Amino acid sequence: MSAGVLVLAATPIGDPRDAPVRLRDELATADVVAAEDTRRLRRLCAELDVTPAGRVVSFHEHNESGRAADLVPELVGGARVLVVTDAGMPSVSDPGYRLVVAAVTAGVRVTAVPGPSAVLTALAVSGLPVDRFCFEGFPPRKEGERERALAALAGEQRTMVFFEAPHRLARSLAAMAGAFGPDRPAAVCRELTKTYEEVRRGGLAELAEWAEEHARGEVTVVVAGASGPVASVEEAVAEVLSRAGAGERLKDACAEVAAATGLSKKVLYDTAVAARRA
Repeated sequence: MSAGVLVLAATPIGDPRDAPVRLRDELATADVVAAEDTRRLRRLCAELDVTPAGRVVSFHEHNESGRAADLVPELVGGARVLVVTDAGMPSVSDPGYRLVVAAVTAGVRVTAVPGPSAVLTALAVSGLPVDRFCFEGFPPRKEGERERALAALAGEQRTMVFFEAPHRLARSLAAMAGAFGPDRPAAVCRELTKTYEEVRRGGLAELAEWAEEHARGEVTVVVAGASGPVASVEEAVAEVLSRAGAGERLKDACAEVAAATGLSKKVLYDTAVAARRA
């Protein structure tokens, strides 16, 4: 018996009419449909007027590893397994990656049904450069980790794309303003392809203030890359410590270096203090 195939299928990010035509065929013929949310899958199937022919199983971030262990033997045995997540392409900030790795390791063919993508849609409508870009997913939730992660991206010259939850959007935008500069151009794209779609463009500080009252729905953030080389945090902290060693107040040294490099004054100060204690 020949091995089966693992199919990753994109689902609409908003408008159900954006569903790939092949998605209906896959839902109607797959031996197993692994869905991030089985209730959403039922709604999508109703909208597409299709009934899954195979077994439907839940497949989300909390059970992905265990479910992959169950599905790989079925794939090896010849099953066609379809993976769908709540919106967009599986494995892109959604479940799927672990199953793909396990399937590849087992010698199973992996293919995809391309379709809607919040990353590419947001890039296209952002008005920011799209010739080179990078996807950074969700920023860390904890303040210190988020500031360090963003500080490491301060010199990134490609356009950056982030996902963020609405209740954390204002804080994340404020942190980006601190790390990248308050006037760095950005776009907040919310509810893409849905009834209340909105694209808000402006500087990061301006967008952070706007988000305090208007952050709702599914959000994708697009941020322009640095316009030129930016000193690394390590180089900047070394300069801060050198100035402080020469007698300058640490806070003053951080402020001067932050102004010269565009890096966050708070990140420089916290890192310099930690370096002194090490």
